[in-house]
Amino acid sequence: MAMTPISLENRAVLAVDGPDAVAFLQGLITHDVGLVAPGRAVFAGLLSPQGKALFDFHLHAGDDGAILIDVAAEKAEALLKRLNMYKLRKAVTLARRDDLAVLASWSADILGGAPADARTAALGARWIGPAGSAPAGAEAYDAHRLGVGVPDSLDIGSDELLWLETGADLLDGVSFTKGCYVGQENTARMHHRDKVRRRLVPVTLAGDPGDAVEVKDAAGRACGKLRSRLGEQAIVHLRLEEAGKPLFLGDAVVTVQRPAWLETAW
Repeated sequence: MAMTPISLENRAVLAVDGPDAVAFLQGLITHDVGLVAPGRAVFAGLLSPQGKALFDFHLHAGDDGAILIDVAAEKAEALLKRLNMYKLRKAVTLARRDDLAVLASWSADILGGAPADARTAALGARWIGPAGSAPAGAEAYDAHRLGVGVPDSLDIGSDELLWLETGADLLDGVSFTKGCYVGQENTARMHHRDKVRRRLVPVTLAGDPGDAVEVKDAAGRACGKLRSRLGEQAIVHLRLEEAGKPLFLGDAVVTVQRPAWLETAW
């Protein structure tokens, strides 16, 4: 358990500032930017027009009305470039903030005074603070996150999965009432027609999967794909109708977990 805050060194912070900051993001991303406030973060995505996840991130309230974007460090420059492409004549400034860091804790001693992770409170607290104010702890955080059973940016990838397949609708990553955004049409259609047939789900592995990446049923038919793994814990992109059947990743037996956040998917 992280008794003191840790810094997620695999995340970066971007700042969106200016009079049009909220309106600018509101027309682009999946969640309602108006909900962002001190102590209240929002989890959201920027999608392709077809509804596939290009970027996933957390929005935090910064100083003087700025919106701070907590994004995977390896995607930060690409997201900054994409946002600049949409900027046009809006009164917005975009910048990377290397003086800031993403901090997290899942200690009961910390949680009372820090904002909960926007996806689920089971992950603990997550906020933005000064760079260098806490020790690096991304690996410990990933072990904790996988124990809770929540996918992250590595599992989501870029332009690979539809936004609802990532579990975003179950992890408070989309508003179905906020109005238009890029990729909204396909996302809303999937939601209202109940067409989410595949999702990112947490699993445990018993045995050695070797280099296998395809999840297969007892007949050897592929029904899913490994997205990330840490020891016995993993995230796979799985056809949901297969979840209760015997599944294998190489020689390892795959057991699908059903954490509380995912329960309504079944």
